[in-house]
Amino acid sequence: MKKVMIFMVLASIAFSGCGQKGLVTKSQNLKDTGKLEEALQNINQAVDPTHDKADKTIDWPRTWEVRGEVYQAVYQSENEEVKNLVEDPLTEALKSYKKALELDDKGRFENSVKVKLTLLTNDLTNQAVEAFNDENYPRALQSFEQILDVQEIDIIKRDNPDVVDTVIIFNAGLAAYNAENYDKAIEYYREAAKYGYNEARTYSLIANAYQLQKDTLGALAALQEGFEKYPEDNTVLTSMIQIYLDLDKTEDAMRYLDMAIQQDPGNATFYFAQGTLYEKVENEDKAIEAYENAIENDEEFFNAYYNLGALYYNKGVKQIEVANSIPTSNNQEYEVELKKADKWFREALPYMEKCHELKPDDNMSMESLKNLYYRLKDMENYNRMLEKLGQS
Repeated sequence: MKKVMIFMVLASIAFSGCGQKGLVTKSQNLKDTGKLEEALQNINQAVDPTHDKADKTIDWPRTWEVRGEVYQAVYQSENEEVKNLVEDPLTEALKSYKKALELDDKGRFENSVKVKLTLLTNDLTNQAVEAFNDENYPRALQSFEQILDVQEIDIIKRDNPDVVDTVIIFNAGLAAYNAENYDKAIEYYREAAKYGYNEARTYSLIANAYQLQKDTLGALAALQEGFEKYPEDNTVLTSMIQIYLDLDKTEDAMRYLDMAIQQDPGNATFYFAQGTLYEKVENEDKAIEAYENAIENDEEFFNAYYNLGALYYNKGVKQIEVANSIPTSNNQEYEVELKKADKWFREALPYMEKCHELKPDDNMSMESLKNLYYRLKDMENYNRMLEKLGQS
């Protein structure tokens, strides 16, 4: 009789436990039949310490695994009312799976949770892409970070311990950058750069993030690091040159421009930049040579034509100042010096006319042509420019 009574007590305890765990089974069944609101209510009762039936389920790994399934199903639902039941279902799903693994000290649920985490990664990827396309960059960043979090979980990591998902790392940086979270953008871009992802372009993006933080030195350091690693890539080199130009560091800019031209001798933009620097240090002969090289490599380079024309025009203006400095009593010398000015104006004219040909409605080049025609006493074309400028 005693044995029978003990058996009855044990049976009672077992059935009691099963009854309480029935909340979990019920949640799964409701989820499987599409009744997600009820499934959520039941599974959250199973993990609610204030609920009278939660004492046997709150520390059971299977409870948290099912909870993760339910929240994933909410995300996957096409019913907007269901989707609105939870603000961030995939975050809750991830928390639940991690809790299941934490409680599963004997590893009984590892295989099934591993499958769920793989499926969760797919959902997080879809969510990240959708958020990025919707310009919800903070949500995209969160989703990419959660994918990286999943990849670091032991049961996922052990299959491919040396694999690094540089695509997700880079995309996390891109999302952070667009979310204006520049510290995180730099962190993820640097991690991607460490593995050579996107090569030199990643260093340019790191530099951009530093510049948006007004950290020019950080930007330069990143670009110099990229240049050392990818010395043949003009992307980094061009960014470095631009920063040195912005900082008014002419010598440094010129040095890197020379390197850039050696690497890409057909790049008209480099010659143009070189011309502007030579003008800055008042080396007009070298400036003229550089602008001519720019035009030789790009016959429709408006700015190169304009700068070269303006350089010659300004030489003419300076020559007039020389002529005007001669005493009025020495008219013969004055006329000689004045004619020298006309020589520079004639040099400038074809370049300004080419500018007008390339951009017929550009007021800047038309004003320059008006002045040149006046200086050269070409009144017919002078009046034509006045008319085009609406000044007649």
